[in-house]
Amino acid sequence: MSDKRVTVRRAVEADEAALLEIELTAWDASSGFPSLTAGDRTTFFAERWGPEAFIVAELDGRVVGYIRLQEKYPFPEGAGVLSINGLAVALDARGQGVGSVLMEAVAAEGKRRGARKIALHVHGVNTAARRLYERHGYVVEGTHPREFLIDGQYVDSLDLALFL
Repeated sequence: MSDKRVTVRRAVEADEAALLEIELTAWDASSGFPSLTAGDRTTFFAERWGPEAFIVAELDGRVVGYIRLQEKYPFPEGAGVLSINGLAVALDARGQGVGSVLMEAVAAEGKRRGARKIALHVHGVNTAARRLYERHGYVVEGTHPREFLIDGQYVDSLDLALFL
């Protein structure tokens, strides 16, 4: 049993290098889009999502994961629905509860904001992520068959949600 403890906090600008490293190494064809991690990216934060959109996880004081949580809709009728738009854990920190701690932090943040629902998309072939989400109460709302063509293979996209 490890005595390591995972903690979470809001991201800050100084996390950018660590988050970029996770972003460029944590995703593969079963979990993300290879075209988005290819090339010479030098920044993690973007104009449309800065540090305020991220919760980071630390293990022994080192940033090892992130989750991006944002309003799903830009109009009043969609108020109360949040969207997880990315969850990644460093390869060497997997299996240590980082993903679960991030999921718990997002649920707490959703409740704090008065949200009624948190939605996300996941590749149908990403069984590890699907198990994580289901353990935290997310249910499948819909399936989009053959939504993406990744490395020559069609990949379904699943819509999952947690009702708060």
